[in-house]
Order: sequence, then C-alpha cells, then structure tokens
Amino acid sequence: MAAVERAVAELRRGGIVVLRDEDGHGGLVIAAESCGPRALQRLQGLAQAAPVLVTTRRRAEAIGMEIPPHIAGSMGEINKPITLDLPEGVPVDVILRPNDAIPANGTASRHVALRHFSRPVASHAPLVAETAIELAKLARLLPAVVLGPLTRDPGNKRRDWAREQDLVYVDAADVIAYEETAARNLQQVAQAHVPLEGAENARILAWRPSDGGKEHLAIVVGEIDPTGPVLIRLHSECFTGDLLGSLRCDCGVQLRGAIAEIAKQGSGVLLYLAQEGRGIGLVNKLRAYELQDIGFDTIDANEQLGFDADERIYAPAATMLSRMGIKRVRLMTNNPQKIAQLERYGVEVVERVAHSFPANGHNENYLRTKAARAGHML
Repeated sequence: MAAVERAVAELRRGGIVVLRDEDGHGGLVIAAESCGPRALQRLQGLAQAAPVLVTTRRRAEAIGMEIPPHIAGSMGEINKPITLDLPEGVPVDVILRPNDAIPANGTASRHVALRHFSRPVASHAPLVAETAIELAKLARLLPAVVLGPLTRDPGNKRRDWAREQDLVYVDAADVIAYEETAARNLQQVAQAHVPLEGAENARILAWRPSDGGKEHLAIVVGEIDPTGPVLIRLHSECFTGDLLGSLRCDCGVQLRGAIAEIAKQGSGVLLYLAQEGRGIGLVNKLRAYELQDIGFDTIDANEQLGFDADERIYAPAATMLSRMGIKRVRLMTNNPQKIAQLERYGVEVVERVAHSFPANGHNENYLRTKAARAGHML
C-alpha cells in the first residue's frame, strides 16, 4: 500500500514511476497532464522502446485521435486502455483540451494535429497499460499516461534498477488490489460528539487505512442498536453541493435531509465517503461540468474524460459497518448499485428507504439522467 501511495504522489508531481507486472513486463509511467519536457526527455532516455500514449478509447476519440473501424469495433468496453503512438511535435497536455477548435485565423489546432500524428499500436504488455491507467485514476488525474516500455524482467531486478535511477517502483498487482486493501485496513482513529443542526445528539467517527490514505467518516445519530436493522445512508463527499450549496446536483439537500430523517427516526448512521465526483475527484468533476455546459449529460461528461460513468466502490462502507457491528441495514437510497454493492460485501439490506428531493431549477437534466441512464429510482 505504501508503494502505491508513493507512486500516486510521484505521478501528481510530474515524476516517473516504474511499473512491473507479475510476468516481468514493465514500463516507465508519467501522467500525461503533468508530463513536463524534462521528465519526458528523461523517460525517452531510459525507455527501451519508443514511448507511447495510453488512454481509454473514449478519451482518445474525444481528443481527436482517429481510430480505424476494425480496431474500434474490437476494443470492447469504451474505457478499456488503448495504446497510441506519441504525437511528434504535439505537447502531451493536449489531452486537457478535448474541445479545442480551429482558431479564427484558420491554422490547425493541436486537436487536429493529433489526427495526423497518432495511430493505435499494439500494446507490448496490456496489463501494464491497464494498471498505468488505474494508477492515474488513483491519483485523481485524467486517465492518460505516457508509457516508456521496458524489456521483460523475469528475475525482478527492476526494483533494484529503479532504486539506482532514483525512481519510484510499484508492482501492478499492488495497484490493482489497492482500493480493496485500503478498505480492509480501515481503522477508527478518532471520534467526537458534534451537535448538528437538526441532530444535536450526534457523533463523528473518523476512519483511516493503515497507509494513511483517504479518510472516511461515520456520522452516528442517537444510540444505534447493531443487533437490529440500522437506518443508514451512504453519502459521497461533494464539496460544491455539501459545502457551497451548489444547485447543479442534489447532494447538499440529500446530506442534510438524511441527517434530519435519521434524527427524526431516532437513530442511524450516515457514512461520509471520500469519493468526490463519483470517484473521479474534485478537479475532474469541474472538468466534467465544463463538458456539461456544452451539452454532455453527467454520464457522457465523465466518459468523455475517459472515466467510467461511476468510479465509486463501497468496500470502505462495508468495512466501517462491520467494524461498528452492523450487519443488517435499512438503506436510504435511490441507487440500486448501492444495494447490490453492500450485499456483495456481506451487508444485508432488509429495506430500501426512498430518499429523493424535488428539482431546483438547475438540476433537472442531472436528475433526469440519473433516472433514465443510471437506473436511480427517482
């Protein structure tokens, strides 16, 4: 877990990470959006083949890369990684501008230049490419990386080589298992009585994984009886809605409404989960908002950036409930995925408690999309 955290921090600061899978295939990875010329030059000097750009198929299409029909038709899911030639003479940060237009003077934009320079190529190690994308997602960066291929290393000398080069090293298996491992290692590290508006008899319990990663909260209202079904709400953090009162979503009213309803019924738990923007992070959520402003709905905007429609996992919620001795719940939700995910992790959902609020004049399309495309029971 610590190695993954170090790799995530290195990607965010624009550094190079050495990634190796169980078969010995490896690569040098830089997050595309933080790839500066100096780091790229070093990667090119260390890589043992020409660097490639790895992103998801949907993202490749969004930034203007033409994908031949016979390749596009065989790619499967739109967000599976696709490996492309690194465009010559085109800055990698073009991925940040999927909607670049041809300037008024008629000269070609970098968006158009990508069509000329880029083509899909066979990945030397699909698992390395897939894991590199997952690492970028864990870093809350766009799912696009520059990958410098390395020759196969069956003896696992790559770790020592990375140390000699002063590079961060991480195993692909650790990256893939990170989210589930972090959830299993959650421990309560603090609690305090915090009177809330509408729920004065409330406590906040803080949970942290052993590697010091993302912290989640449990807001406990009243005295719960873990032997019976407990009224709970799973709420993903939303800085814009919860704190600023944004009208683009219904998060703020859902949060306050859930606390009020739990207090009204006497007791219950609201789990406040650190997975902003359906798990893509605040910065990427703001990028998705920009795309929504030009016509994409909330699901298409996430996918246009290269993410899945919903990147959240609910293993942390299940672990917190288990640590609190709660095995049976009455779940306040409109999202059938939350029910399925909790039951997958062994939490019995004995009842779904409806939890929806009227549109506010700004979020009609958002609510309509959740109902029509994500199956929310609104």
